[in-house]
Amino acid sequence: MTQVTIPLDAVASQKVSLQLASQSCRIEVYQKRTGLYFNLFVNDAPVVYGVLCRDRVWIVRGSWQGFTGDLAFIDTQGRSDPEYAGLGSRFLLVWEG
Repeated sequence: MTQVTIPLDAVASQKVSLQLASQSCRIEVYQKRTGLYFNLFVNDAPVVYGVLCRDRVWIVRGSWQGFTGDLAFIDTQGRSDPEYAGLGSRFLLVWEG
């Protein structure tokens, strides 16, 4: 298994484009009043959209959706769900594939 930490900034809304296992990916992360949300596109096609981010919970949850690997947020200081202010430091987004 390969693990990659996705670089995120501590801002309320952002987009990151990168290659994961030869997949052209765009990740969107945005904060709402009800939590941090996540969108994933591969080759501009949506894979998951509007997923509420939780600590140590896989986001994609199945290769049948056309995505190799999976992503999760990890709280490095406890077990809290991610908030934008801690992105890239306390809350890390990791891909395993």
